[in-house]
Amino acid sequence: MMTVAILFFLGVLLSAFFSGSETGFYRVTRVRLVLDGLGGNWLSRFLLFLTNHPALFVATTLIGNNLANYMVSLSIVLFTQDVFPGSGTAEMVLPLVMAPVLFVYGELLPKYFFYRAPNFLLQRTGWIFFLFTVLFAPCSALLWILGRALQQLLGESPETVRLALARTELEDFLEEGGEFGILNKAQRRVAQGVFGVANRRVTSVSTPLSRVWTAKIGSKVNNILRVAKRKQLSVIPIVETEGKRTIPIGYIRICDLYMGNGEDICNYHPLPEIKASDTCISAITQLHASGELMAKVVSRSGLAVGIVTMQQLQRAVLDAKKQPA
Repeated sequence: MMTVAILFFLGVLLSAFFSGSETGFYRVTRVRLVLDGLGGNWLSRFLLFLTNHPALFVATTLIGNNLANYMVSLSIVLFTQDVFPGSGTAEMVLPLVMAPVLFVYGELLPKYFFYRAPNFLLQRTGWIFFLFTVLFAPCSALLWILGRALQQLLGESPETVRLALARTELEDFLEEGGEFGILNKAQRRVAQGVFGVANRRVTSVSTPLSRVWTAKIGSKVNNILRVAKRKQLSVIPIVETEGKRTIPIGYIRICDLYMGNGEDICNYHPLPEIKASDTCISAITQLHASGELMAKVVSRSGLAVGIVTMQQLQRAVLDAKKQPA
């Protein structure tokens, strides 16, 4: 009976450890691991290695959880055979009675503790996970090979997992910064907005060329000011016509027209080019570097397909948190 009790509690303990470690792994701050690793902490270097090779971590956790569940199941079966020999009812009822206990102490509580203090608990228990990683290495290698084969078959890359972990970590890092007063609410919103549009193409916020109100060299200033006031425009692209094609060549600022004395449009600002495949962050960087307020979006063949303004890109960043995931 003592052996059964030891087997049961050891299984619950292993289940709690691997379940909690899984949550802690996804919550640990990678920046802190890097800094501790540079300081010579071998355990931080090991945990950082696992974050860069998530398939190995997942395989080790999977094997550990299955081993823990097997030990718990075996102990319940042995206990039933010793205390209620030949009783089919006991074999059915006892697992149902123990299920809440296993859920609370083997899953819920450890996940909660590791969620609240991932860095502290992983630093205290990481050496245990290191031992199990070495112990399960032969089986983990087989699972890793199978995972790589599935990735090749389905065309998926482990970079997707790494980027997701990095983004979650950075968002948590910003939340912690806000809680400690390092970032105010507006700064945190902007930073999170940058993450929100990091992978969005510039074409998702640009305006198609056919829907843009444009002007030409020689257009009357008064007419442009009247339209700009009605449409609430601050910049207007200047175009020229080649056959049936409309080609953006520059833009004018409405404030310049108010301060100018001319009756016709004669001068304009240059219009930078942004590739349609570029991201919103890349577009913001290019416009900021050029000092311009507007750019034309061009396709791979070099044809203008739309117009994007700095105001549109900034609005995309500020509204990114409102977008559905």
